Amino acid sequence: MNIPSDLKYTKDHEWVRVEGDVATVGITDFAQGELGDIVYVEVETLDETLDAEEVFGTVEAVKTVSDLFLPLSGEIIEFNEALEDEPEKVNADPYGDGWMVKIKFSNASELENLLSAEDYKALISD
Repeated sequence: MNIPSDLKYTKDHEWVRVEGDVATVGITDFAQGELGDIVYVEVETLDETLDAEEVFGTVEAVKTVSDLFLPLSGEIIEFNEALEDEPEKVNADPYGDGWMVKIKFSNASELENLLSAEDYKALISD
């Protein structure tokens, strides 16, 4: 299972890449594997400011629909529009082309609530 050590993670199986005051967010390799073939990604919160833990969108797989939770408070400044036509990118490359949103986060102290790669590995191996 692929769990890049340079990313942060949430208990909701999302990953976070921080660059300055912008965080890129997607779902983990573990999550896409559990969901199965992803057929639709919906994010209707572009340009909205949300709190951490709020739902920012949904991922629809063949078997289920799953909410996406914002890992950090802030404004959603970009949606990966390639997923509208090719949601399967989330399955094929969850940490690359399958990213979902970019957030201009407002509270850097919330980064401390995120899991390290080691902590996330421990979470999913229980």
